[in-house]
Amino acid sequence: MQQPESSIRFDGKVAIVTGAGRGLGRDYALQLAGRGARVVVNDPGAGMDGSGSGTVADDVAAEIRAAGGEAIANRGSVADHDDVKAMVAEAVDAWGTVHILINNAGILRDRSFIRKDLGDFRAVLDVHLWGSVLATHAVWPIMYGNRFGRIVMTTSGSGVLGNFGQADYAAAKMAVVGFMNTLAIEGARRNIRVNAIKPAAGTRMARGIVSEAMIEKLKPELITPGVLYLCSDEAPTGRLIQGSAGHFSRVVMAQNNGVDFPGDVSLEDFAAAFQTIDDDSELEPVRHQETE
Repeated sequence: MQQPESSIRFDGKVAIVTGAGRGLGRDYALQLAGRGARVVVNDPGAGMDGSGSGTVADDVAAEIRAAGGEAIANRGSVADHDDVKAMVAEAVDAWGTVHILINNAGILRDRSFIRKDLGDFRAVLDVHLWGSVLATHAVWPIMYGNRFGRIVMTTSGSGVLGNFGQADYAAAKMAVVGFMNTLAIEGARRNIRVNAIKPAAGTRMARGIVSEAMIEKLKPELITPGVLYLCSDEAPTGRLIQGSAGHFSRVVMAQNNGVDFPGDVSLEDFAAAFQTIDDDSELEPVRHQETE
């Protein structure tokens, strides 16, 4: 876990990483700690559907401490308001503040929408969207008072493009992008920088969706450099960054030039112009100037 002297460091920073017992979250926590951060490792140790519990958070925290770092294990659910408040209070009690939050926790309950149980739909929203809201809301006043904060949301290709059987997951993952965009605006003047990562990694959630050969290429540690940069002093704000197998790029909303209708517009006018309205051959990014 040793880093070059010239590397980006997180000495003195306190970080909370949700869903940090396995996969991407585990690597985020280990690498933050390896660069000097004090880390709350949050994970109830549940299965991919959110059921059950385990000690994975304790295992990761113990690994960090064994390597000479500082870490606390927390088994709370991000979907439970009391658990989230207790998690943040634990970080403040131990280390006085919170500088970094990575909203990584997630579950899956995949099923086509015609067969989707609404209780399952709500459970997925509760973890991915509501969990991100609760954790962010709990640390926001701390960061606001400190005039410093770094928050990373986790979105997905399913949220941006959709995916069969994942209406709940996709809805939550696109919602956190809108959440991020607004918080980037609201936090800018207090040096709270809020971004999102769209990772493709060979974690538990990917198994059964992509091939084993592809999973070998999609190593979680190839996503971590992008996420840690979004947690650093140098981080931008309001960015959606895609990461996959060592490739990173920025994802933006875009629009074309469209059509201007002089005066009133009829249904027939719109229908006649729809091919031009729908043309995606020349698109321009849509950005809010306060996040640039």
